[in-house]
Amino acid sequence: MAKPELDIARNVRTIEWLKAELVGGVSALFKALLKNSEDAILDALANVVVACYLLGKRLGIPFSRLDVKIENKVSANITKSHEIEQWYGDFSSFRRYLEERAGS
Repeated sequence: MAKPELDIARNVRTIEWLKAELVGGVSALFKALLKNSEDAILDALANVVVACYLLGKRLGIPFSRLDVKIENKVSANITKSHEIEQWYGDFSSFRRYLEERAGS
């Protein structure tokens, strides 16, 4: 069985690594946007999303709680008529997607 201080140190290292992954993912996204490569953009976006979920987990936030917070943010942006919602309806579209995915 590992010593508690080793687990704490490993968790801190993992958090720092995930923070670097998040920054690196955003950097990769910006580079992919410059190249206009859909595959590279998708890869970078996926890496950022995964890094956020894993970082939340390491910080003690369950995946499901992050999902609820995301759903609440989407609904709040619909309610307050965020510009992106007004112009494109993206928040409503995203909420429908989340609802359909939850139903399957």
